[in-house]
Amino acid sequence: MKLVSREGWGARASRGSTRLSSTRGVKVHYTGSRVDPRLATDHARCDDAVRGIQRSHMDGNGWNDIGYSMVCCPHGYVYVGRGPHRLPAANGAGLNSGHYAVLGLVGSSGLTEPTDAMLDGIRDAIDYLRREGGAGKEIKGHRDGYATDCPGKALYAWVREGAPRPGGGSSAPAPSRSVGRVPAWPGRLLTQPPVMRGGDVRTWQARMRERGWRIAADGAYGPESESVCRAFQAEKGLAADGVVGPLTWRAAWEAPVT
Repeated sequence: MKLVSREGWGARASRGSTRLSSTRGVKVHYTGSRVDPRLATDHARCDDAVRGIQRSHMDGNGWNDIGYSMVCCPHGYVYVGRGPHRLPAANGAGLNSGHYAVLGLVGSSGLTEPTDAMLDGIRDAIDYLRREGGAGKEIKGHRDGYATDCPGKALYAWVREGAPRPGGGSSAPAPSRSVGRVPAWPGRLLTQPPVMRGGDVRTWQARMRERGWRIAADGAYGPESESVCRAFQAEKGLAADGVVGPLTWRAAWEAPVT
């Protein structure tokens, strides 16, 4: 699971919330408006899209926060909206306490078809809300409780099929990997320099950017970020203790991108 925290996508502070102990399940949503098709190929736009939805909900609707519990982008990243144990606002008056609200970032025009990665992300969000928020087994569309076209033809057909994982994969929860404020790209993310002594970190960062990896040069780095970098070290046969010679690093830099 590729989980993006509220801090990670730059959420505004909530103006207040009502606690939920549990729900009967989740309801799946789409935006009900045009979604820029460029989101499908440019993940850097996804954070902006989530912030725009929060801005619309807070400044336009007068809500306390973004209305959704979780938001899933075309690349399979799961954004924490209001999150678990918080009353959503998107299901409709009188209906919010029964289900969490999970948005797939597709709309009524532009980008209308969910990607397999998005469907996986929605399943990840559902599993997360069951594990962390006491969500029950129900998976419904917004229209199942409210007079609306939401979540659109494609997503609703998927919900009616039982919301299966693409390819028939298991719906068991996947391990979470938190993503910070750095744009995240599937298969190309490192959020801290490798643990190393005596190495030229800036040179390493520059060369890895050339290979298509996204590097966060500054900031606080947690244990999950460290594990990603250590996995890279293991993949390239680099010393686990971080004592890495320049020839070893040059070999890693010049190795084919896989």
